[in-house]
Amino acid sequence: MRHIVIYPGSFDPLTNGHLSLVHRALQMFDKVIVAVAHNPKKNALFSLEERKRLIREALPDEPRVEVDSFEGLLVDYARKRDVMLVMRGLRAVSDFEYEFQMANMNRKLDKQLETVFVMTGEDYFYVSSQLVREVASLGGDVSDLVPPNVLAKLQERFRR
Repeated sequence: MRHIVIYPGSFDPLTNGHLSLVHRALQMFDKVIVAVAHNPKKNALFSLEERKRLIREALPDEPRVEVDSFEGLLVDYARKRDVMLVMRGLRAVSDFEYEFQMANMNRKLDKQLETVFVMTGEDYFYVSSQLVREVASLGGDVSDLVPPNVLAKLQERFRR
């Protein structure tokens, strides 16, 4: 039996915290599907294709990582992919409440879908994509928070 996990998120942009979770997931699972959520109602900094490309570029030599995207319900995507295990990162107690609700709603929609929570490493527990976007847009240094390819794209996007 192959153990495959879906790691869903917006990844707008990908952070070192996200990468840390992917690398840790690879220690537990045979394959990680990084599933980029497409929400046309959200005003994303990077397009869906840009986000997928940035993730692939940040994980160039990892054949056990697949980068994909989905729109709509995660449970429908998981069913389509025939994967019944989802991984979510937790940074703080505030994340837990939201993630707990989402995991239980997903279980209500599909009793077979399980969610595994992984604590974010202490180096990145305060990092969020939203915070990275905000700091980068104001000219702050986010070089320790994102992979080099994402840093270059952020600098290009916010060039003054």
